Amino acid sequence: MTTSSGASTVEVIGGTPAAAARPATPRPAPSRSTPPAEVTPIRASPRTPSGRQRHDEKITVYLSSGELLELERTRLDLRARHGIGIDRGRIVREAIAIALAEYDANGEHSVLVRRLASGQ
Repeated sequence: MTTSSGASTVEVIGGTPAAAARPATPRPAPSRSTPPAEVTPIRASPRTPSGRQRHDEKITVYLSSGELLELERTRLDLRARHGIGIDRGRIVREAIAIALAEYDANGEHSVLVRRLASGQ
């Protein structure tokens, strides 16, 4: 891990675009009198993280020190409470898979769109 201008760097191995390292807390969808239009996913393949394997692609994600501490706290909590011993990269790949699958399913009504549109 390298530090630059107060931001921590986490190198994530995998070719999928980055999303937030911490899974977003879902918010209830706004109430509407008419149902939302049918959303057709752009991607045809199901979203599954790559898991434990050798990865050929790499991206670098910059996190604040607080985000990095939360990621590490979550990793330790997964190990202590659930017996799941994984690295931070695996958590990030899982979070990306969750965010992109939810986006594929809900499109403009997805948590990802709502959070990015609101500046979170």
